[in-house]
Amino acid sequence: MIVDALGNPLALNLTGGQVHDITQAAALLALVAPEALLGDKGYDADHFVESLTARAIKVVIPPKSNRKIKRDCDFALYCERNIVERFFNTIKHFRAIATRYEKTARNFLAGLHLVCALAWLK
Repeated sequence: MIVDALGNPLALNLTGGQVHDITQAAALLALVAPEALLGDKGYDADHFVESLTARAIKVVIPPKSNRKIKRDCDFALYCERNIVERFFNTIKHFRAIATRYEKTARNFLAGLHLVCALAWLK
């Protein structure tokens, strides 16, 4: 899920529960042109950071604790990452989304699109 600075959804991609988010990050970033990307430590991978740097996107991802060479991170800007967490909280107010009521991925994704449309309307 990618949201803008106001917390409005811009792009989303549905994956299985066992799939890591970084596998879909490049595909989602191809749909938007951000100035900066705020992500958690799970997105701290060399190939991903290099692809962002090549596109002139500011990387605001704290380094993992097991990194030998630590990268700098703008922690003042990183504090704004809670916007996406607040959006996840908003969509979980819808019971069918929070409990994954729909059995098929197609119907669940349709429900997510509906909730995103409602988020844009408020």
